[in-house]
Parts: sequence; structure tokens; C-alpha cells
Amino acid sequence: MADNLPSEFDVIVIGTGLPESIIAAACSRSGQRVLHVDSRSYYGGNWASFSFSGLLSWLREYQEDSDIVNESPAWQEQILENEEAIALSRKDKTIQHVKVFCYASQDSHDDIEEVGALQKNHASVTSANSTEAADSACLPAEDESLSTVSCEMPTGQTPSSDPEHAIEENYVDATGDKENHCDDKTCMSSTSEEATSENVPTAEDIAEQPKKNRITYSQIIKEGRKFNIDLVSKVLYSRGLLIDLLIKSNVSRYAEFKNITRILAFREGRVEQVPCSRADVFNSKQLTMVEKRMLMKFLTFCMEFEEHLDEYKDYEEITFSEYLKTQKLTPNLQYFVLHSIAMTSETTSSTIDGLKATKNFLQCLGRYGNTPFLFPLYGQGELPQCFCRCKAIIDQFGQRIMSKHFLVEDSYFSETTCSHVQYRQISRAVLITDRSVLQADSDQQISILTVPAEERGTSAVRVIELCSSTMTCMKGTYLVHLTCTSSKTAREDLEPVVQKLFTPYTEMEIENEEVEKPRLLWALYFNMRDSSDVSRNSYNDLPSNVYVCSGPDCSLGNDNAVKQAETLFQQICPNEDFCPPPPNPEDIILDGDSLQPGAVDSSAVPEANSETPKETTDLGNTEEPSV
Repeated sequence: MADNLPSEFDVIVIGTGLPESIIAAACSRSGQRVLHVDSRSYYGGNWASFSFSGLLSWLREYQEDSDIVNESPAWQEQILENEEAIALSRKDKTIQHVKVFCYASQDSHDDIEEVGALQKNHASVTSANSTEAADSACLPAEDESLSTVSCEMPTGQTPSSDPEHAIEENYVDATGDKENHCDDKTCMSSTSEEATSENVPTAEDIAEQPKKNRITYSQIIKEGRKFNIDLVSKVLYSRGLLIDLLIKSNVSRYAEFKNITRILAFREGRVEQVPCSRADVFNSKQLTMVEKRMLMKFLTFCMEFEEHLDEYKDYEEITFSEYLKTQKLTPNLQYFVLHSIAMTSETTSSTIDGLKATKNFLQCLGRYGNTPFLFPLYGQGELPQCFCRCKAIIDQFGQRIMSKHFLVEDSYFSETTCSHVQYRQISRAVLITDRSVLQADSDQQISILTVPAEERGTSAVRVIELCSSTMTCMKGTYLVHLTCTSSKTAREDLEPVVQKLFTPYTEMEIENEEVEKPRLLWALYFNMRDSSDVSRNSYNDLPSNVYVCSGPDCSLGNDNAVKQAETLFQQICPNEDFCPPPPNPEDIILDGDSLQPGAVDSSAVPEANSETPKETTDLGNTEEPSV
């Protein structure tokens, strides 16, 4: 493919994160010649989603400490005498302090296959003998299979001898006797006889049926393709910039969404549901009649606060938390408004910030459902891919290509280029649990929970709990994302919240039906670089036609990515419409008569997926907001 590429493009975009993908799509829609490249073997960069086995492969890549070194790279031969090269990093260093803990029972005698693991680029693929791979995988002994196993990386490659049986997990693909042929989408057995025998239960299988509610690590591995685990945890405000862009550009046809069903609060050691809409408020049993009137009066004021300057002008210099205390709201209502509606910081958010956040929350209510938020089926990582479908992606090339404009994602710059950049960090945790933090009649709840900070100088922790109908986890489990601005390592920031909400899996608790907290089966902690507030001037010696795209930020929505993409697009294509809709197929005039417009239109309609839940949201159907 590289030999057939043109030698000149208008725009070259390096990276497939959400901002880069939006910009590439917008430039392509505006008639620019765009080359969109990525050195990774997957879409999205730090916006990506992985199956469980794909996540293990991604973790294994971050275990590799040494960078890929090529003493005589081919690109140096393409540099002319009067040109100076800007070297890009071959190693992504945006992820740090990775810790993995497996609490589910590990049946070391099971033949575990990690189906669907990521394939590395051809340039960096290394072969390994299956015997060596089996020897290097540290698994607990049979007598340790029921204990809590701690898997930390990167550390030494020898099992730890501490009392909790802490070990390092090298995530080497376990291969059985059966030979499989796998590509990106399918994995089929080499013989039909073996495939048939897999589905026939034997007497031993029946005798060793797992106990009730018992979920083992091998089950998670075998069902790994049913997981879609996001590196960054976000939702979409129903009237946010990204929803508007998806509708305007008609990119929404590539994605499906579900409504977030509940807003939760964690107060006095308990998780409870927060009333949001007018109907929720008046049906709530948590609030007294007086509190209901107070809350409705305050929310009505927030919807029109800009028209009543005299009512909040004297409080502009104080925090929103202090302002709420002046509004004759009970402590119960103050807590709900601050942490579950405005979702702002108790110590740093001003009165104006809190009122704007509350108004934004209320304006988004009722457009698509009973809460302001939507979640994309199959995870946040679907969104960059939706915009990438507007053009092709190339991951390897070996020729000299000229361009007027270059857009580069921050993680591609070398340490030399970023030596003066001060980055913030995001603390992230991904958990697999056996049930919801708040039991309800339906087990298909999608919830957002904010746990306030306990210590001064730390941030509140945002918790998003996803059920299996979001196509992000296997049935019988929940996928839980925790996010906050880093003050320490991710584990130090988030583990106290995990301990409040969940209890580690142990075999003894399986028989106890009165376990109050959900059981924790698997946990991942890591810190991610936040480059969203870095000025372009902080980078060393960038030419004027090189633009920088940041990675994900810590906010709940995606507005920062959309604003950044539109700003950079206007610098490249001033006075052009940002990401306009594609032309109607009926208006396209074809050169030949062999292909009819109707055929083009029908081929663009995707086939229905039988596994996709029926209760999804069509972005074209909207309702008026209601408080």
C-alpha cells in the first residue's frame, strides 16, 4: 500500500484518538487530501477499548521497558541536506504505575485460552516457543487457587513469597494442543472434529460444575470477547458538543447508545439513588415533602440563574459548596446537588461554576431519557472509530511524503521535545464485579456515582458501573470504572474507594447469601497522562505547521476533545464548515452507468446485529427537557 500512496497531502494526522479522528474526518469532508496514520495495532490510542484478552496484550506491551532501537533507520535516508528531522517516540510512555489484582478463583489446571488477543505490528512481532511461554507464566499452585492473588507490573519476574501469595502475571498466551487460526475478527479451529468435541460435556465436566454464583478467572478469559474495556471512562451529555457533532456530521449512524439509568450518591456509608427529574423528585421516598419543594424551587432557579444576577452576585467569590449553605437547603439536598447533579469539586468550584454545571445537567434531562447521559454500546473506544470510518487508516509506510499541515498526538513526541512540559495525571481503575453497588428489580442498570474526597488536596472519585447490556462485559458481571485527578499513584488514590464499595472475592463468601457489598473479581489500576491543559509553546522547537492534539482529560464528558478539534480545524481550514454532513447519495453524479445510486445507498446500510440490545437510543429522536 505504501508504494501506491501519493507523494503529497494537504494534512497528515498521526494518531487515532478522538480529537485526531474528528479533525481527520472534518478535513476529509472539506475536500482536503488527508493521510491518517497510526503506529499502533489498534484504533484510539488512550481512547481505545479492548476485549479482556486484548487488554492483557496491551498490558504486556507496557511491561517492555526498553524502547525499540534501530541504529540505521530507513527514514534517515529520506532527509535532505537542508532539512532537520523531528524524531517521534517509538514507545508510548503515557501509562504508569500499572497494578493488576486477580481475586477470582484461578483454576490452574484449566486449559485457558485468551481468544482475540491483539496482534502486534509485523515490524515488532517476536516468536516464542510455547514451552517457554508456559514456563514463564506465573500461576498459583493448586492450594493457592482460592486465595487473593496480587499481580503487579512491572516488577521482577519471580513469584513473591509474601503471605498473600502476591505474584507477577506476565500475561503470556497459553496455548493448548489444538491449533487455531485467528485473524482480527474470527477464530476457527483447524479441525471440525475438535470443534464438535468442545461442545459435548463429559462426565468430568458435569462432575466439576462450578458452584452457584462462582465466577472463575478462566471463565473471564474464555468470555473475554464479551468485554469491551475502555482506557478512559466518559459518558456523553445528551446536549453536549459531541452529540451535536455526531448528529450534524451524520456519524451517529455508525454508533448506538444506551441511557444512563441511575444517578447514585454515596452518603454515610450507603449507596442511594438521587432523584433527578420532576417525577423522580416527587416519587422519592428519601425526601420529605418540604425537601421536595426546596429542591424544585432551587433547580428552577438554576435553569434561569443568569436572569437573576442579584440573587447570586454577592456569592461569586465563594465556593459553590458554601453558596448552597446560604440557600436554605437541608444537608441532604446540599449533598445531592453538589455531588450528584452539579458533580463539582467541594473545595475548588466557584458559585458560577456550580450554577452552570447544574443548569447543564438540567438542560440535558429528558432529551433521550430520564438522566442527562448516554453511553455508547461497546464502549467509548467506538467513537474514534466512527469518525475514522469517514476515511482509511494506514499504520505503516516507508516513503517520503510532503504535507502542508501535520497534526500529532502528544504521546508521539520524544522526551527531548517534551522536556519542559509539565503534565497532570489521571488515576484510573477498572474492576470486574459480580453484582451492582445498588441492587434493583432489574440487573441491567447503568449507574454514575460520585464519592467525595475525604482528605483536603485530593479529588472526588467518579464511578461508572456498566451492565452486560452495554456490550462491555459478560453476563453475570459488571464492569466498573473509577476516575479521579491524581494526587498519588492510581492504587493509592482509588483503593480506599474500592474498599468502601466492594469486598474481595473469597470462596467462603459464596455460600453466604447476605453479603452486603458486591464481590470484586479482578482489578486494574494505572495512571494516565493528562495533556489537555498543555500549551503548544511548552514543546521544544516545533515548526509552525505542526499542531498538537492532547490525550483524554479527566472530565466526565467529551467537550474538551470536540473544542480542541474544532479550534485546530479552523486554523487549518479557516472559514470552512466544521465536519459537515456527507452529500445525499441521490445527489451524487456517477461517471458511469454501471453503478446506480440506489446500489451505493443500500450497500452502506449495515446489517442488524442479533446480539445488539433492542433498547438503544436513536440520536434523531429527541424530547424537550424537563426539570
